[in-house]
Amino acid sequence: MTESETNQHHDRATVPIAPIPKMIVTLAIMASTILVVLDQTIATVALPHMQAALGATPDTITWVLTSYIMATAVGTPLTAWLTGRFGRRQVFLVCVFGFTVSSMLCGVATSLPMMVACRLAQGLFGAFLMPMSQAFLYDMNPPSLQVRAITMWGVGAMVGPIVGPLLGGYLTDTFDWRWVFFVNVPVGIAALAGIYFGLPEFPSVRRTFDHVGFIMIAVALCSLQLALDRGTQQDWFDAPEIIIEFGISISAFWMLIFHLRRSPHPIISPGLFANRSFSGAMILAFVLMPTIIASNALLPQLFVQLLGYPVSTAGEMMLPRGIAMTLGIFLGGQFTRWMEGRLQVAIGVCIVIWSLYLQTRFSMEMDQHLIIWAGVLQGFGTGMAMTVLNFTAMSSAPLTHRTEAAALYALSRNTGASIMLAIFSAMLARDLQINHAELGARLSSGGLPLHLSRLWAGGGLDAPIAALAEAEVNRQAMMIAYINDFWVMMWTVVALLPLVLLLRPKRAPKGGEGLAAMAD
Repeated sequence: MTESETNQHHDRATVPIAPIPKMIVTLAIMASTILVVLDQTIATVALPHMQAALGATPDTITWVLTSYIMATAVGTPLTAWLTGRFGRRQVFLVCVFGFTVSSMLCGVATSLPMMVACRLAQGLFGAFLMPMSQAFLYDMNPPSLQVRAITMWGVGAMVGPIVGPLLGGYLTDTFDWRWVFFVNVPVGIAALAGIYFGLPEFPSVRRTFDHVGFIMIAVALCSLQLALDRGTQQDWFDAPEIIIEFGISISAFWMLIFHLRRSPHPIISPGLFANRSFSGAMILAFVLMPTIIASNALLPQLFVQLLGYPVSTAGEMMLPRGIAMTLGIFLGGQFTRWMEGRLQVAIGVCIVIWSLYLQTRFSMEMDQHLIIWAGVLQGFGTGMAMTVLNFTAMSSAPLTHRTEAAALYALSRNTGASIMLAIFSAMLARDLQINHAELGARLSSGGLPLHLSRLWAGGGLDAPIAALAEAEVNRQAMMIAYINDFWVMMWTVVALLPLVLLLRPKRAPKGGEGLAAMAD
């Protein structure tokens, strides 16, 4: 049997599971998925409390987040080799157990080094859970239910980063920052039990470990993450450290490309990139969802600092976009019954573009209606598009390489999120400085009435009036900086539209996919 025939045979194969165990296993897999994506953002709001409890400085406490992201980036490429070496079920069980234990240890950490070490372990175990959960849900369902399975997975994977900060703030304010990690323990134990008693073994391919390829990809990703995390503190390319880190990352990626083409047993199968649908889905996921994540990360600061909303209200204003994203994911699964996949992605991307355009209309005099309307459109459009992209990434790979495809897809999405957040945060800080200087110069040169501008330039204004004027300049400069960011986000997503033509989404059988299959 040729390799293509083998792949076709594996594509047709499914692992049968009885209905009740299947439902339990699905819930357990979804629980583990949600835990991993929540922990990417849930600890953000608790950082000030951790800093005081662990005796850390503002610069060092960020390692609580950086260590998790770096461990996830380094561990993800190992997923295919580990599952081939030890079996998919065994690796998943160990990772759920390890993630639960490391979460408990994070909650009892008494020092920053202990916290960082536990977060490294948590990120490493979580790195394997995301791609494996996506592959499991796809493989354990017949073709008529695979869109539904990926739709369910997408809900947890994409809504989690939005809900994370809100849940983290609630747990920190109501109980203690340690409950940000303790909340994982009971859910992890329940997921572990469901997987242990209900999940069967799935086929996998035993592979030779590519030491050289792993070292290259680990160096490339770690250097990139360090540069992105420390760039703002070190003033980016004005600092030799950032230049060196970016240089090492680019060099390692360049050597990795040549190594993958020449190695007989590469850590990443180059054949996956030959599939246009998979490559197109990965590129779109690399930019689209990370851009929305960056937008979501920047908005709370705008709501609190510029518009003066309480933190709780700012969190509530983020909820409609999460609800709309969930609705978009579910309806996106239903739309696949009658809408061509590329058209659905294009419509979703256009809705996102519309929402970003509305965000460029933000001002300090607006009410909540524009904020909520833009958020609802953004969430719904993203959900529609990502449903097809998630399914395309899975359906484009044969069963024996599906875990590897899921790992690459997750890696591109996570790396894209780090890059986009760093880019737009740096642009915001840079534009704030430029806008402040320009507005201040205009005020000094006659933007105020003549007698006030002379007093401003000469420092003759009363201290309270001067402070109010300076505060208003800061507010206006920051608002302009946010609007500039939204314009760049919008045109970045516009540039993605031609890539939709690369997709060749696999059509699921008629009459069973989407929400209609949930009754099966």
